[in-house]
Amino acid sequence: MRPTPNLRRRLAAFTYEGVLLFGLVMAVGAVYSILTNQRHGLHGRNGMMAVQFLALAVYFIGFWTNGGQTLAMKTWHVRIETLAGHGLSLRQALVRYMLAWLWFIPPALASWLAGWHQSKLLYGAMGVWLLMYAAFTRVTPGGQFLHDVIAGTRVVDTRSS
Repeated sequence: MRPTPNLRRRLAAFTYEGVLLFGLVMAVGAVYSILTNQRHGLHGRNGMMAVQFLALAVYFIGFWTNGGQTLAMKTWHVRIETLAGHGLSLRQALVRYMLAWLWFIPPALASWLAGWHQSKLLYGAMGVWLLMYAAFTRVTPGGQFLHDVIAGTRVVDTRSS
């Protein structure tokens, strides 16, 4: 069984993933805006969010089911696999994708319920939650993120293969 990469390396891959996804989100947004003749960012906003959500799903699920690594994960030598050490099925990848939103949904929902609209409150809530979510790895089996524990997947170090 391969070891779990340390938290710092997983968070570095997470951060790099965000940089790469910026390009994907911008490209998908540009295509959506052209195809729908969107002239203002708030017009067609729900459609744009749905298309972005689907584009991210295709990106992650596609890479996770075909080798278990996104571009950032290849760079940082980490891979997603099942607890038995196999590649993810389409169902497992979909479940993991949906559960990975636990990184973002709880603080966004809490901020909305609290009526917080100032960016400093939103970013503060997000920052605190991200630190807490990462800290959960201290108590989860194998030091995995909560969404991996629930999905029955694990992040492994590929340098030791």
